[in-house]
Amino acid sequence: MASVFTKILRGEIHGEILYQDDLCAAIRDIQPQAPVHVLIFPKKEIRSVAQASAGDQEILGRLLLVAAQVARDLGISERGYRLVVNTGSDGGQTVSHLHVHLLAGRAMGLPLA
Repeated sequence: MASVFTKILRGEIHGEILYQDDLCAAIRDIQPQAPVHVLIFPKKEIRSVAQASAGDQEILGRLLLVAAQVARDLGISERGYRLVVNTGSDGGQTVSHLHVHLLAGRAMGLPLA
């Protein structure tokens, strides 16, 4: 079964696509946790970082480069942003398709919990 992210890319469900290339895509989160909340994910359906393999190295690196590009495109790179990858249910992962959260538009504090 296709993930919600794959369904958005196929046009089966609505989503605001901000970026797309042959390896990954970026969409706005529909339940933002910050003024700017973007999800960057591989087009290949990798369930989580825990399921990524050595063969996914290019995709994993591309996710971070795309996050930086999206931040520049949105004009938030100068002030800063946070990148988060949740893995598994205890890690807060709610969609079983690897994705990077790009959060910005306010000061980010610690701890994360």
